Parts: sequence; structure tokens; C-alpha cells
Amino acid sequence: MAGQDILINWAPQETRVAIVENGIVQELHIERTLERGLVGNIYLGKVVRVLPGMQSAFVDIGLERAAFLHVADLNVAGAGGPRSEGRPELPPVPIERQVFEGQTLTVQVIKDAIGTKGARLSAQVSIAGRMLVFLPHDNHIGISQKIGSHELREQLRARVQALATADPDDKGGGFILRTNAEEASDEELAEDIGYLRRAWALIRDRALRSPPGTLLHQDLNLAERVLRDLVNEDTQTIRIDSKLQYDALQLFGAAYMPRALAKLELYRGERPILDLFGIEEEIVRALARRVELKSGGYLIIDQTEALTTVDVNTGGFVGARNFDDTIFKTNLEAAGALARQLRLRNLGGIIIADFIDMTRTDHQEAVLAELRKQLARDRTRTTVSGFTQLGLVEMTRKRTRESLAHMLCEPCPTCQGRGQVKTARSVCYDILREILREARQFAPKEFRVVASAAVVEMLLDEESTHLAGLSEFIGRPISLSAEATMNPEQYDIVLM
Repeated sequence: MAGQDILINWAPQETRVAIVENGIVQELHIERTLERGLVGNIYLGKVVRVLPGMQSAFVDIGLERAAFLHVADLNVAGAGGPRSEGRPELPPVPIERQVFEGQTLTVQVIKDAIGTKGARLSAQVSIAGRMLVFLPHDNHIGISQKIGSHELREQLRARVQALATADPDDKGGGFILRTNAEEASDEELAEDIGYLRRAWALIRDRALRSPPGTLLHQDLNLAERVLRDLVNEDTQTIRIDSKLQYDALQLFGAAYMPRALAKLELYRGERPILDLFGIEEEIVRALARRVELKSGGYLIIDQTEALTTVDVNTGGFVGARNFDDTIFKTNLEAAGALARQLRLRNLGGIIIADFIDMTRTDHQEAVLAELRKQLARDRTRTTVSGFTQLGLVEMTRKRTRESLAHMLCEPCPTCQGRGQVKTARSVCYDILREILREARQFAPKEFRVVASAAVVEMLLDEESTHLAGLSEFIGRPISLSAEATMNPEQYDIVLM
């Protein structure tokens, strides 16, 4: 992987992070303060009511509404907790035999409040690290189901067991290895174990000194997660443009990520930090459907609910000596651009790439090799199949967070996300049919059509004969009114 720089732009309402490699933006991360939610937060709660019939309890954690704790999320050995292989499942002890009104509990939010429902809680606290998840109330070591062979899983389990018991801060507890721990070194695993145990010790200390309703631990914000998750040996600098957040990261890094401290810098430049590498413009381009290639070719990226499709086109590229070479060179460039766009836009799930048809097998293999090479730089797990009989490349990329488009955009209120609207003529014919339908049920003095200017103009011009014929047929006058705020498909028929 090439040397990378991390740029952090902080504002009270939003934090934006750009990962830059060789002057080119590879990843964008955005977090908005009002959208963070409470999931992952740990509170000192007070039981305010026990409901044996529902096997649940309401717990006051200092929020507007009491939160909800089910018995399955109370029993560490029972159902409902973090799932890992080999974990025993025992029938839960009835909740009324475990908790009582007025009792204080350390609980974690596992689901945000929705509507009139309070947040859902679990007493089975877990703290996520970079490679591991720490389970302070469970001595089991579990492995993500997505980590390869049984032999590799057992090796990882033994390594973590040895590192955990060798940790000077060892006070028990279990771990679950996350997918990205598969290729972690012992040093990285040990650093994660130390960080997680120090975090839990701080939580326990606060719980002993705090009243019920206190927030004991908040899930890390984006700037802190940069130090925990994104910094590696290839990171050259971490620049942040806020003195307040720089100081906060200094304290966080000193306590948990000392290796990252030497790379942390406070940016004092006059230009906005994200202007340094044209990142503001890159964000705009990352929301566009079309991606231009240097050769003159381009990609068309369409993101749907089920999958993402990428279509490769030669465009105006005619630089090679023959057509086969033109196609091959365009596809090679497109493979690198595709891998970058997946990271930049954070596209996950099923991805179908339609490269330009290649007649030569060696060309296909070279394009696949280039695609896999570029995807190897992606910290998110991806799998690539070969070319199908239809010449498509099927891929999957793990969903880790919302895509950039889903975070920054919403469906168009005019077309409702379809990407197209009816023509003015189609809307005119909808209106004429609706008037005829209404005339068969009601007998007003007049029908008034309120629609967009384009539709009204067409009814007065090209469709005026049909409008007059309908008026004569139903025996009622039809008047028109243009409304500037209506979208092309909207109309209203008023009975006068």
C-alpha cells in the first residue's frame, strides 16, 4: 500500500475524514453529530419497573423515556447475547429472580429509541476494538464466522488466549475476533487487548463513583475511530483543523494509541484542509452517476436497493492501434477506477461490473488480475468471481456503513428516486382521463385543472383540440391554471 495521509475536517455539526494516497482521495468518512444515535453507549441504569409477564424491565438511564431490558439480554449464559461459535445456550432464569426495582445495573444500548418506544438495552456489555470485541462478563473466545478454515480459527483462538493471559491488566473477560483480525500481527492484537481492558477499567471506575442515569462510556466518535481503526504503518500524517479536537485526540492517543501520536498534526493553514487535495470537488464527483477515465472512456455507476451495477464504456478513446487494444486498455484503467470508486463511495453488497467485451482470454485474465490487485488495498473485505458467460464480473463487498450517496442524499421528491419523470404529454393524457372519470360521477359547473407550466402550455397548444373535444363531450367548461411549485407529474382537478 502506498503511503497515506489522513485529513480530518471538524465542525460542531459534522466531522469529515479523507484518506489520501499519492495525492488521490481513496476514502471518505462522514459523521453528523445529530445522527450518531446511542447504540454502543454504556450507562449506569436504575430499574424502575419489572414486568414478569413480559419477562422484561424498564430501566432509567437518564433519557426522556425509560429504556427496555428483556431477560434474554440480561443473562450472559442465556439467549440474546453476542453469538459466537461454541457458546452454550441455557434457558434464562426468570427476570423477577434476577432484578428488582431500585437496583442499579451497568447496561448498553443495543437499539435506539423509535417513536414512542424507548431504547433497548443489554446487560451483556461489549466494547469494540479494531481487531477484537471485548466481553467483560464472558470468558469465552469466539471467532467471526467469516474467518476461513477451522485450522486458522483454532490458531487465532490460541494466539488471542495466550496474549490475553499475558496481558498485565488481565482481569478476565472474553473476546470475539472480528473479520479484520485474520491477518493481524501479535503486536496489533496485544495493543487491541490492552486498549479494550483499559477502557473497561475506566467504565467500572466511573460506575462506582457515579449516580444512576450517568453515561459511563460513549462509543468513539469518528476522529477517535480514525486513530483506532485507520492508522497503520503506511500512515504518514494525520492532520486535523480543530485545536479543540487535536487536544482531545492527544489525550485519547496517549491513553490508548501511543503509536499514532507522532503522526498527529494540527493544521493551521489558511485554506480549508479539504481544499488541499481538491476533496470538496471529489465529494461532488463521488455523487455523480458518470465517472470519467483519463483515456476518454467512462464508468456509469447505478446504485439500487439490491445491488450496484457498473458499466464500462470506451467513450472517445481511440488511442490504441486496433480496436482490441482500445478495449483492453480501457478495461484495465476501468478496473483501477472501479476499485477506487467502491472505497470512495463505500458501496457494499452485490456489485456487477459490465466490462467491454474482450475476445482474448489473456486480456480478460489481465483485467481480473488488475482488479484484484487494486481491491487488495481495500480494508473492507471483497470477493471477486471470474467473467460469467455474459461477460460480467460478479463481486461482493462487505457493508460496513451507509454509502456516501445514502448519507448525503435522499430520493428526488419529483421522480421519487426513479431517475425519470413522465413527459408533459403523458401527464396531459392522465388529466384528460381523470376529467372524464370525474364527469361520470359529478356534475360541477366547471372543471379547473391546476398543473405545472409545461403541462398547461401543452394543453393550450398541441393538445388544445383534445381538450376542446373533451369539454364538448362532457358538456362542461375546462379552465387551466399554472402552478409554479408543482413538479412535472403533479396536477389537481378542482370541481367548481
